[in-house]
Amino acid sequence: MPIEKEKILSVAPERIHEKAHLEVEGMDISGHWNRMFEQRVVFNYDEPDVLGKIIALEGGESLGWCYQCGKCVGVCPVDIVGDYGPRKIFRKVQTGMNLFDDPDLWLCTTCMNCLRVCPKGVNMIEIMPAVREQAVLEGNVPAELLTAFENTMRHGNPLGEPQRKRADWAKGAGVPVPVIKELGRRVDLLWFVECYPAYHPRGREATQALARILTALGQDFAILGVEERCVADSQRLAGEKGVFEAMAEHNIGAMQKYEFDRVLVTDPHAYNAFLKEYPKLGGSFETIHYTQLLAPLMERLGMRTSLGLRVTFHDPCYLGRHNGEYDAPRRCLEAIPGVELTEMKRCRDNGYCCGGGGGGMWLDGANSEHMSERLSERRVREAVETGADVLAVCCPFEVSRFEDAVKSTGNAGKLSVLDIAELIDMSLRGAGGGRGEAPPLVGASERPEGGS
Repeated sequence: MPIEKEKILSVAPERIHEKAHLEVEGMDISGHWNRMFEQRVVFNYDEPDVLGKIIALEGGESLGWCYQCGKCVGVCPVDIVGDYGPRKIFRKVQTGMNLFDDPDLWLCTTCMNCLRVCPKGVNMIEIMPAVREQAVLEGNVPAELLTAFENTMRHGNPLGEPQRKRADWAKGAGVPVPVIKELGRRVDLLWFVECYPAYHPRGREATQALARILTALGQDFAILGVEERCVADSQRLAGEKGVFEAMAEHNIGAMQKYEFDRVLVTDPHAYNAFLKEYPKLGGSFETIHYTQLLAPLMERLGMRTSLGLRVTFHDPCYLGRHNGEYDAPRRCLEAIPGVELTEMKRCRDNGYCCGGGGGGMWLDGANSEHMSERLSERRVREAVETGADVLAVCCPFEVSRFEDAVKSTGNAGKLSVLDIAELIDMSLRGAGGGRGEAPPLVGASERPEGGS
């Protein structure tokens, strides 16, 4: 029985196009020399159309724009310790991986480095939250992340700490910390403290240091105290839009009861929320990160103690790439007597991620099976390579993450992790060390339940 020609060819005859007579720039390319085949698109395969499902989501559209150049993979922090990147996700989804219930969904930290280099604008900061929101609705959520969601909704913070203790950190500051409700007047700065700075043992130390600095500068500030709830931007990026909206509506309502000129934030994630997300819900406030406030005021502090420390600085993704602030933290560090600033290879717009963004703060356990080491551990190794005594940070997620990483990488006693506010406070209070002698390693405090 003769074999039909169509079954021999990989493309049906009617899909083959060639011109019998064709000459281009004096060269005869007639017949099969100019043969063209119609594109065999992905829709012709029998795999589930997960890509189409993602593209149909509000926020997921740009995944379909990927044309596989691979530029994103080289800068993806997760790929450096694993096998990841938008290009790889696109290809996996294209060939049938169900991202809605796959571990790959939770590995992205929304650090934005891929979008920085993508020529097509494939935006994982919109794609991942959109897919995660559907996964949350379907109940496909890692247990530790679900705990953070439940704690936030029930207690107003992801650590599960009592709301009545939210302002207890102020008792150890050594300076008055006014609560705006009790103050009963307009202030210049309404300080939105956030959860980890209010509850976490190491977060509280940096918060108390900043309170002393603000007082030394004569700043007119106050806090919301027990009226403040989690800003919840990380929960939004992890797919819990409902929790984010509930927290945002509460915070906006609480803040609008009082008169103030600017919102001061400690947390870059809060900075991002107040600039980009809260206005969508009716809460538009002039917002400033604490390093932006302090940078032009450092000379007024009159710091006298030289710390004698070599310091390297980690750029928070949500202060740097997301919102373009790289200089203010460095200006603060460079103004501290006896601080020698040395940069890591990955810094500024190509800074490496700590792993805490996009819900990563609560996903170390679930994600550990898919990476050779935590992003924070990789970053600590890069900091140690600079010969620095101190890894300086200005995001409350990072102190605890990096201190854990210092221990797990065997660098305890070699590198200290300190918030910029703590370094400034050390110089003000005369708690320095000699050159090459790092201050005592901090971070031995036991974490509250729900911490990272």
